[in-house]
Amino acid sequence: MTPSRPRLALALAAPAAALVACGSSSSSSGDVGPADASYDATDAGGPCHAVAQQHPIEGYAHVPVCSVVTYDTNPPSSGNHYPVWAAYKTYTTPVPEGFWVHDLEHGAVVLTYNCPTGCAAELAQAQAMIDALPADPLCTSAGGTVTRRVVMTPDPKLDVPFAASAWGWTLRADCFDATAFRAFSIDHYDQGREVTCADGQDVSTGLPGNCGEE
Repeated sequence: MTPSRPRLALALAAPAAALVACGSSSSSSGDVGPADASYDATDAGGPCHAVAQQHPIEGYAHVPVCSVVTYDTNPPSSGNHYPVWAAYKTYTTPVPEGFWVHDLEHGAVVLTYNCPTGCAAELAQAQAMIDALPADPLCTSAGGTVTRRVVMTPDPKLDVPFAASAWGWTLRADCFDATAFRAFSIDHYDQGREVTCADGQDVSTGLPGNCGEE
């Protein structure tokens, strides 16, 4: 994994929000996987039929903030993304994928969910699982506010109720299974291209309403 990169300021053209950015290669190369690579998924397991699968790395170039980015997996597991990454926290409004795919590159695990009729009890379980994950010694030794690189956000594009992403991996499930999601989070944590505990930007406000949408 490469060292963390310098933090820069990026001004968003819409409501004037200063966003945290980091440098990146201008084109996808290096550890990008072959386009025809395929990896077997695990057998659906547990009460929520959770399925983990590895995926080829799609790229990691920076693209303009709020531009449309398409991904080959749902949820995304790698690919081009915005120069700004989302703060490591739980969001109650959807974070555009281009932000949190950057978190994946930094070694984060991102939990996503799509519960049109509500799933308050499962969300409480998910938050409890996140809060009980081991603290990241790299982050805590830095003396900042970040204790672990984890994001949770609703995702209206998700076609299963609950999922998790890490760099090159996904977990998809019919409901929230704390055992499966904890195991995935521990197994695939800190596997990104960059080691960055510096917190990102709270992107829950200050973005245009169609950010990342066609």
